[in-house]
Amino acid sequence: MSWVVLSILSALFLGVYDLIKKAGVRENAVPPVLFFSVLASALVWLPFLCWSVISPDSFPSATFLVNSMSWKEHGLILAKSTLVSASWVFNYFAVKHLPVSVASPIRATAPLWTILIAVTLFGERPAVMQWLGIAIILSGFYAFSFVGKLEGIHFHRNRWVGFMMIATLLGAFSALYDKYLLQTREMEAATVQCWFSVYLTIVMGPFYALWRMGKIGKSTFHWRWSIPMIGITLLAADFFYFVAISQQDALISVVSPLRRCAVLITFFGGIIAYREKNMRPKLICILIILMGIFVLKWSS
Repeated sequence: MSWVVLSILSALFLGVYDLIKKAGVRENAVPPVLFFSVLASALVWLPFLCWSVISPDSFPSATFLVNSMSWKEHGLILAKSTLVSASWVFNYFAVKHLPVSVASPIRATAPLWTILIAVTLFGERPAVMQWLGIAIILSGFYAFSFVGKLEGIHFHRNRWVGFMMIATLLGAFSALYDKYLLQTREMEAATVQCWFSVYLTIVMGPFYALWRMGKIGKSTFHWRWSIPMIGITLLAADFFYFVAISQQDALISVVSPLRRCAVLITFFGGIIAYREKNMRPKLICILIILMGIFVLKWSS
């Protein structure tokens, strides 16, 4: 399966993940939602990890085989988990307080930073038509900032917009770090995702413990079945994503914009599930993004 198709599948699951995440954190404490969602992801990978360690020769599929790693490689994945954890803390607080149809497009500007860093540091050179597709998609994302003003959200002075921008910048660095792990270091997608899920639980553990002790936040926690589904849907999105960028011809500067097209799912879901407003101007932004997806797909 081509890395473009895999990226689009990742975007579909990422859109569902954003909607479920909003359901999980809405009027709920953020630290336990984060912890139990990443714990669900780790528990999904636990049987694969145990089987791979105990009897790797009998493992039925190389796609999900978790290979052994050096201590240095474990350290690299632990660093990734720490970076993503920081991004998620800012992201979850922002999603809790912003309309999902506004928060997701802000997050979707991550490709802009990813492209600039990828071109500068990795020497990537997308084709002319790919640049055109990227530009069209990013212009659609940028238009959402004007839609936000219709809902009383002023981007330059809203605290939660600031939180989302920090999460976005950290997410852009994380995308480039994924490229390093999967292409430069040639680590297997399943191995990275499995240990990433395990280390996320470890990194998020102290954050959850501080909440339990009353050191951070005073919100009440309500258990919802959407909480473990946050982790499970993200697992699916990340798996397609990791397999996509592990292909040597994959361009992270193209994969990232495609993946952020999850905003399409978020848009319709926000209107249907949360009765969010300003459908018409948001729809115009979505149509611009769809045009960009078509150009990228046609040129890849």
